[in-house]
Amino acid sequence: MKEENRQYGQLAYDIVEHAAKKIGSRLPGSEGEKKLHDYMCGKLEEIGIKPTVEEFAVSPRSGIGGLSYAGYFGIILSALMYFALHNVYLWFGMAIAGIIFVIWLVFSCFFYKKWFDMFFPQKISRNSYGELLPEDGKYDYTIVLSGHSDTSWTWRHSEHSYKYKDKPILGLITTYGKVGFGAVCVFLNVGISVAMAVIHGVDIFVEKLGTDAMNYITSKWYYDIYQWSQSVITSHSFKTFQFVLLFLPIVTAIGSAFVAMWGDSHEENASRGAMDNATGIALSYAVIKYFKENPDKMPKNCRIIDMNCGSEEAGLRGSMAFAEEHKNDGMLNNCWNINIDSVADKDYFEVVIKDDWQGCRFDKDLEKMFKDSFAELGIESKTNGCIHNPVGGCDSTPMTRAGVKSVTFAAQNPMLTYYYHTWRDMPERFEPETVSQGFDVILSVIDKIDKFQSENGFNGVNH
Repeated sequence: MKEENRQYGQLAYDIVEHAAKKIGSRLPGSEGEKKLHDYMCGKLEEIGIKPTVEEFAVSPRSGIGGLSYAGYFGIILSALMYFALHNVYLWFGMAIAGIIFVIWLVFSCFFYKKWFDMFFPQKISRNSYGELLPEDGKYDYTIVLSGHSDTSWTWRHSEHSYKYKDKPILGLITTYGKVGFGAVCVFLNVGISVAMAVIHGVDIFVEKLGTDAMNYITSKWYYDIYQWSQSVITSHSFKTFQFVLLFLPIVTAIGSAFVAMWGDSHEENASRGAMDNATGIALSYAVIKYFKENPDKMPKNCRIIDMNCGSEEAGLRGSMAFAEEHKNDGMLNNCWNINIDSVADKDYFEVVIKDDWQGCRFDKDLEKMFKDSFAELGIESKTNGCIHNPVGGCDSTPMTRAGVKSVTFAAQNPMLTYYYHTWRDMPERFEPETVSQGFDVILSVIDKIDKFQSENGFNGVNH
């Protein structure tokens, strides 16, 4: 790191330590999250930048924070199977509930849709930000530096793999093994419920029609469906399957329990969020402080915004709220976003270029700038400096969809580890120098944005 910049790298690490140790867990909409916003607003005021706070409603358990509910649902279905074997009408209710459950799971937990938020308890979360303008107050474009303020519920199975921290492959096997087995059990319960509802439903429907109706439908195509259901119900295989259902729910209940215990519901046990994502919050602030104290280094005709984004762990709710709030007021016109999320693992500097599950490809111009900066700074990465986000999402997605040129900058082992989303995410685990190197990378990319703007102007999102 350049010696004149070392103080800013240390400043960022000091903020990380304060967030993790003095404030601690910061679940979406929690008092801890509010404390970090208040702290960072105070830091902005210290350097003469007026902070703005924007509140929004969030339902933390309606999305990924409610994954444990899937386990409880699987346990309930497992228990109901015993009763449904004696009362087939129960299968219909189980099937309907299962279909609703799958729709919620897929669209809320995986695709981050807000359709089900109204059915879950709400809390008030917030975004806070400060603007640094050129000395003459005139600007042609904006660079938003963002990091999310909240932390995740502790993922118990990841935390339990700490005993394998020196054998990460074993940790992955035990973690993915439990969760994978549990997920299969939950979906198997839903599948069985729907299948049994269809089989018995056809039989009951035709029985209710009576003899005259039966004579009528024999000439119709759906008579084949009735014949199929009768052949299934009277088959030896079906009787064997019903016998298996005397024992299978015990297995599916155990598997579902692994899913139920996935997220620790206790706030005091939640992630301390040193890496994820006090580093992003801290680096965003360190960079804006650098330009405030070195106005001659500011990009020409550029406004810089330091944004602390709330409730990312609840499904990108803060960045969604910010994009929605400002998509029509001009703030996001000609806008670049360097989203910073988890800069701690020195061997894994990377630019995240896509959220696969969200179907969102980020800006290729920023991608190239980060890769070029890694090369110029001599940074070697085990991920070759570039990854897709295979599950979940990051705050670049709502910004990209709002027409902002955005990517996410990280230095994080992309494999599931004992410190990711657990209370073990503490600053002692990584070196201050890694955070400082992240500061150098961001300054380098901002220089490249400045040059790009001078030569090309704003060209929109380059997918």
